[in-house]
Amino acid sequence: MGLVQDIVAQESTFVGWRRALHENPGIGFQETFAADLVERSLRDFGFDEVHAGIGGTGVVGVLRGKRESNRAIGLRADMDALPIIEETGKPYASKVPGVMHACGHDGHTATLLAAAWHLARTRDFAGTVHFIFQPAEEGLGGALAMIRDGLLERFPCDRLYAYHNFPGMEQGHIYSCNGRAMAGCSFFTIRVQGRGGHAALPQTTVDAAQIAANLVVTAQSVVARNLDPLETGILSFTDVYAGTNSHNVIPDKATLKGCLRYFDKSAGALMKRRLEEVAKGVAATYGGEASLAYDDNFVPLVNDAEATRVAMAVAAQVVGPERVHADAPPLTGSEDFAFMTERVPGSYVLVGAGPGAMPHNPGYDFNDEILTVAASYFCRLVETELA
Repeated sequence: MGLVQDIVAQESTFVGWRRALHENPGIGFQETFAADLVERSLRDFGFDEVHAGIGGTGVVGVLRGKRESNRAIGLRADMDALPIIEETGKPYASKVPGVMHACGHDGHTATLLAAAWHLARTRDFAGTVHFIFQPAEEGLGGALAMIRDGLLERFPCDRLYAYHNFPGMEQGHIYSCNGRAMAGCSFFTIRVQGRGGHAALPQTTVDAAQIAANLVVTAQSVVARNLDPLETGILSFTDVYAGTNSHNVIPDKATLKGCLRYFDKSAGALMKRRLEEVAKGVAATYGGEASLAYDDNFVPLVNDAEATRVAMAVAAQVVGPERVHADAPPLTGSEDFAFMTERVPGSYVLVGAGPGAMPHNPGYDFNDEILTVAASYFCRLVETELA
């Protein structure tokens, strides 16, 4: 089957949309430019239904094929940007200070719009496709917001599909795996309470900085001495603060932030329990107290076996079997599409973007050359699933 030729012929149009999105980014739940562009475009394409404001700034377009069927699938793209100052120097660089598309969600949105444009023209399928444009994927709970707003009840799907661009992987190759695909993630905040005082009189204090320093070291035992060695777990501290901006004051408070990553929910629960015990125990050892708060931003993403079989077969039709990798290793990064696939079987693939800066880097930019590949993949999925 190969690439969809009318998408290839209109590549410059879709790249133009992508670059307009790149110039006008919005962080989670503030993607008004993207949401407006999506809503306007779907209406222009002649979609049967267009629904805006789902889960905040989310948009869903409903397209029915020219043959009747009770089957329906969902295609999802994320729209949000990151609070990063862009350093690409591109002529279409972000015009929004301190915000940029550093993960390629501009490309994902343009990809799904390209697929929507083609499928609205042909409607060569039986059943219904729900085009899901999601806000706030970057740790702000956009998928859950849409789900809580009735996404899966209002737009029921038999299967769901999504993709992510990935620099460092062969350009135009498609990667996936059955089962565990991406890690769950819990953000944590630890607040330490000590007793401050004069640095010359340490015996009168409970040093919050000392507690924090020991906590960072001791907490590494949570994974090393609690998880089965064959199970994956990561505990990372990403922000540690204690002090009063003074050379002679022992601080009374400290705040530590970080994340836990895991592929199994029970492993994640164990890590959370043990981190709390360690934090409180270390604080008590030095005479202080500690409290923890968790934000469970992501659950593990698990690819459904049958959906992944279909996805890999379609990928082989689009790019050739030699460019399809069905046994790619799981990634310890996280993706809130997982909240959708907890409820509906689905599959998530990576499309290689070739050399370039990695996501969440100020020098990152989406590789426009993979847009037609990913859009063709979405179109062929619809034509196969809803044949």
